[in-house]
Amino acid sequence: MQFIDQARIAVKAGRGGDGIVAFRREKYVPAGGPSGGDGGHGGDVLLVADANLQTLLDFKYRRLFAAVDGRRGGPNRCTGASGDHLVIKVPCGTEVRDARTGILLGDLTTAGEELLVASGGRGGLGNAHYLSNRNRAPEKFTEGKEGEAWSLQMELKLLAEVGIIGLPNAGKSTLISVVSAARPKIADYPFTTLVPNLGVVRRPSGDGTVFADIPGLIAGAARGAGLGHEFLRHIERTRLLIHLVDAASDTVADDVRVVMRELQAYGHGLVERPRLLVLNKIELLNSETLSSLVEELEAQTGEPVLAVSAATSAHLNTMLAAVWQQLGIAS
Repeated sequence: MQFIDQARIAVKAGRGGDGIVAFRREKYVPAGGPSGGDGGHGGDVLLVADANLQTLLDFKYRRLFAAVDGRRGGPNRCTGASGDHLVIKVPCGTEVRDARTGILLGDLTTAGEELLVASGGRGGLGNAHYLSNRNRAPEKFTEGKEGEAWSLQMELKLLAEVGIIGLPNAGKSTLISVVSAARPKIADYPFTTLVPNLGVVRRPSGDGTVFADIPGLIAGAARGAGLGHEFLRHIERTRLLIHLVDAASDTVADDVRVVMRELQAYGHGLVERPRLLVLNKIELLNSETLSSLVEELEAQTGEPVLAVSAATSAHLNTMLAAVWQQLGIAS
């Protein structure tokens, strides 16, 4: 399935039905008079979060969504039928903004949550509505009101508690494939991951949380370089970041600084987000070199460094225990 996380659509609510002018003239009804009914209301347009959807792909090929108009009124004071509401299903985690102003209209994060994005027009009034002591035979009626029409910008931000970030080929996809049932593409060249991958990581007790593997960041990602800038939005909702670093790199300290600079440039509080600094691919180093590298990195960053091997699963339990501790989940 193609992963689409941004879409722009136009929505239009239904127009209200017109009221009518009608008079009741029947042989055995001496008290006849105005009997024009009111028009029905136009249908609303609503967005509803659906847990079964994972992408905004449906909106790539259809951009205009219009609700049903209300029906005009009828004789004998019959009110016209109201238009059916149009319900549009979107993935959980969808932000909805006014495309013209950028104002946030709603953030649909829970399955079943609804957002009214366009109200239907009110139905017009029939002449029966204007009957009075002064005017016993009104011929006045009103037309239905137009429904609201808006242009919407939708943006999907994945609902994951833990985001895995790092430079290309740091081993992020391998890590999520080992600790969860996710099966992302894995290869020995940069930018293997072209879209975010989600995986549920469970503990022996059966519960757990959702991890997101974000495509590799490079220098300048926040300004549009590489692929990472397209998907940084997906770690905005995370509570914890796993910063994965290739232990076999010749420039480990520089690699850490590159990613941190991009988080700072992107903003949205990502640089202040709780973070675990994790050295991966330790199977490629001897114990003495690894120990020296960990000490050097801890001295430069001022934070503890975990060392793991996603390929061999070495020390992954230690890393996951640190994740549960950071999230406040009892081991």
